[in-house]
Amino acid sequence: MCGIIGIVGKEDVAERLVDGLRRMEYRGYDSSGICTMANGQLIRRRAPGKLFNLVKELARDPAPGTVGIAHTRWATHGAPTAANAHPHATEVLALVHNGIIENFKPLREALTARGRKFESETDTEVVAHLLSEAVEGGASPEDAVKAVLPQLRGAFALAIAFREHPDMLIGARLGSPLVVGYGDGETYLGSDALALAPLTQKIAYLDEGDWVVVTRDGAQIYDKDNNPVTREVTTSGASAAAIEKGNYRHFMQKEIFEQPTVVAQTLSSYIRQVDQTVALPQFDFDLSTINRVTIVACGTSYYAGMVAKYWFEQFARLPVDIDFASEFRYREPVLEPGGLALFISQSGETADTLAALRHCKQHGQTIAVVVNVPTSSMAREADLLLPTHAGPEIGVASTKAFTCQLAVLAALAAHMAVARGRMTRAEEAEVVVHLLQAPASLNAALAHDADIAAMAHLIAPARDVLYLGRGPDYPLALEGALKLKEISYIHAEGYASGEMKHGPIALIDEAVPVIVLAPSGPLFEKTVSNMQEVRARGGKIVLVSDRAGLDEAGEGCLATIEMPRVHPLIAPLVYAVPVQLIAYHVACVKGTDVDQPRNLAKSVTVE
Repeated sequence: MCGIIGIVGKEDVAERLVDGLRRMEYRGYDSSGICTMANGQLIRRRAPGKLFNLVKELARDPAPGTVGIAHTRWATHGAPTAANAHPHATEVLALVHNGIIENFKPLREALTARGRKFESETDTEVVAHLLSEAVEGGASPEDAVKAVLPQLRGAFALAIAFREHPDMLIGARLGSPLVVGYGDGETYLGSDALALAPLTQKIAYLDEGDWVVVTRDGAQIYDKDNNPVTREVTTSGASAAAIEKGNYRHFMQKEIFEQPTVVAQTLSSYIRQVDQTVALPQFDFDLSTINRVTIVACGTSYYAGMVAKYWFEQFARLPVDIDFASEFRYREPVLEPGGLALFISQSGETADTLAALRHCKQHGQTIAVVVNVPTSSMAREADLLLPTHAGPEIGVASTKAFTCQLAVLAALAAHMAVARGRMTRAEEAEVVVHLLQAPASLNAALAHDADIAAMAHLIAPARDVLYLGRGPDYPLALEGALKLKEISYIHAEGYASGEMKHGPIALIDEAVPVIVLAPSGPLFEKTVSNMQEVRARGGKIVLVSDRAGLDEAGEGCLATIEMPRVHPLIAPLVYAVPVQLIAYHVACVKGTDVDQPRNLAKSVTVE
């Protein structure tokens, strides 16, 4: 969600701050602002809505200064207004904040009782006043930070500018990511490496509880106990070109079409083609001793985990539990010795998932993480790090990250099956062959983009849409419904095909399109029966299947989408393409904001 960038520079920073915010638009936001320092003043500009509103504000009223902070806000406390936009400021400082201050209410009440005046409804403003009280009482910026951070409960990344210290910023993190960037006579703060990509490739990730003093000469980092520490400086590899759409209309479209390439890149890290085996990154525990897998994730990553549950149980014969991260800790799960807790996240910073990871660690579980950011908090805390190689995903609705997660999970399931003696080397080689076919099959699925675009107008007028699937295609039905909701704002639900007659069939009429995901195979005949139930009640069917399935189903569909015939193992990867393209083209017909849908954030760093 919220994005932070700070620059202690050699020349005016406003333009570069705005460019950094532009690189974090993918995170989701509903207001933005910057604050620079010049001539002993804090110069603040803020605007609700999209970033171009802030750009217009700066054109009318520039913000000079060689040091500054900037922010894109995703509203939690208070509506997305200019008054609630960051940076928040007092007479002595300004700050930006990503996260949530859970105890802001008693802090605000105490501050109000002491005569502090608040201008916003946000939780963040209490931090500005707490720090200001300390500074006004004679504390140095460093001592003020030391005194205030322990008072805060929740999650935060902070960047703070002090009026009387115009050549310095202070940053801090607990639960929300923050990186330090090192340049030539300049130093930077950012929510992620992508925001800093045009400025520097040399970055250091702050650990939990760290805070940092940033000057032109570099950065001094302190740990949660206020001891000076050194954090490794790495090369980020983030490309300044990563946020370019090229010839595509939207980032989401570009990322859908990147899937054959990034899935191939991902699989190349897990497959040894010479001997047709699956190989995992190095780890120091015995997979054969794992007696249960607990999968935890949110949103689209959760649906990848649902597919993986089929694979782990089918191939490795391992019992699998799966939970939404936001619910996991609160049901007080039984975590027995010998369990593997598997966390799936695109960003590796999702607050609910990270909290669940730490809960499992405290209860003696071995931790595996499937993540697209190998330097993220989850990655650094894993016993087994399983990176995807999707590259930066800018569209808020996940596409290529999902299929790369599926690729990694399929490889992990096969490897665990071999380790447990449930899969022979010959069977492993067969799995490898099928996985290596996935990129070509994804290309074949993408070849039907024009057909899907042509039928999108049939779905766009609907108020409700149902998705049906059986077996591993059931999670794909859930994912398809989620994608349609996210970017077209049409209400959609996914169901296991056989469950339709246990309630959802009451929704069927001639105004409700029913999208059926049904590759030919053992379950197809039963799915055809469910389709007949829909037809008998006037429902309009869009059938997604291979040629054999389309022929067997016969006529009577509103529309059909032909997929290549593939092995069941890779069918979830391939059938992800049509559900993504359906959502994308319907959203285009409706004219919604495809890449930045309303109310959504890419990296959800609050619970």
